[in-house]
Amino acid sequence: MNSGLSVETPARTRGSAWEVLAASLRLGLSSFGGPIAHLGYYEQAYVKQRRWLDAEQYAGLVALCQLLPGPASSQTGFLIGLHRAGWAGALAAWIGFTLPSALLMFALAVFAPQSPGPVVQALMHGLKLTAVAVVAQAVWSMARRLCPDRPRSAIAMAAAALLLAGGGAHLQLAALVAGALAGLVWCRTVELPAIRLSDEVGHRTAWFALALFALLLFGLPLLAARTPHGPLALADIFYRSGALVFGGGHVVLPLLRDALVPGWLSDNAFLAGYGAAQALPGPVFAVAAYLGAASAAPEARPLWSALALLFIFLPGLLLAVAGVSLWGRLVAVRGAAAALAGVNAAVVGVLGAALYDPVWTSAVHGGRDAAIAVAGLLLLERWRMPPVLLVVFCVALAGLAA
Repeated sequence: MNSGLSVETPARTRGSAWEVLAASLRLGLSSFGGPIAHLGYYEQAYVKQRRWLDAEQYAGLVALCQLLPGPASSQTGFLIGLHRAGWAGALAAWIGFTLPSALLMFALAVFAPQSPGPVVQALMHGLKLTAVAVVAQAVWSMARRLCPDRPRSAIAMAAAALLLAGGGAHLQLAALVAGALAGLVWCRTVELPAIRLSDEVGHRTAWFALALFALLLFGLPLLAARTPHGPLALADIFYRSGALVFGGGHVVLPLLRDALVPGWLSDNAFLAGYGAAQALPGPVFAVAAYLGAASAAPEARPLWSALALLFIFLPGLLLAVAGVSLWGRLVAVRGAAAALAGVNAAVVGVLGAALYDPVWTSAVHGGRDAAIAVAGLLLLERWRMPPVLLVVFCVALAGLAA
């Protein structure tokens, strides 16, 4: 018997991995604006222009990926590639969308000066102020969507208070678990949507993806313990961060910072890379290419950058593959919707805590910095300024103030 996702769909023409790569590469070079904007570009390119899938199938993929941990736009693109050209198409979709921004972030890590002068310091400070505005907008938009009532707002505030009181990756996980338990009590009226998709992945493949996800989640820490500052430890950090991210790329910020700063790189280098990622097209998760390279010795930068990039995306892609086939079974589990609602509310609190520390505390050193950050937020939220122009705005004002 098929899962609740499977419906009869019209026969379609299979495409090639090369056409998927060409289409996704074009999007990877031009898709500015973050995950929500990316999904709009996808609809225009894949549904309206190329007609690779219909509007109902696309809406189902988006709904599924927004409810799973991981980068929703990259997961959606991966599944569209799978739908169009099989596993080769899925890989081509991910490579095409991710590669341009990943190469630019790697170049930033390699060519950024180790002892920056005044001009570069002003640039880095402007990038950190950009991060303040971008994360603040993410918190605001997620709060409106994921905390629409008092119980979920209370869960979010409690999670933020827990993180601000203690901090640390273990408390972030505790906040998510507590959010799930609170959701079981206070969010029992929430329902999961019935998602209608074509049957692209068999149950055997789905269970294999889920088993591999769990094996890496629990096995990598054991392997990493033997070399605490080696490539396996790096892979473990990025895999765990990618596996625990509900809500999109910005939520990965506190997880990665707690794991990488100060043992692997400085706070200034971390936030400057995150701010620079806002000026680039493609997924925010591509910042992993920068962080991996910035954490490595010069001769190891290409390998560590590739490891970080692969392992931050891998858990979300495995869960997307499993979710396509197994979602119908999850919908039938009593309490699943309530627990997920609680987790999503806690995510808002986790990101809200990160907005204050480290984003605000590291970037804002006075009234002028605060004014630049607030102006950036208003330009994003009220006047819909493209992120790449916001970077120019914040860097220019930071340079004038230097």
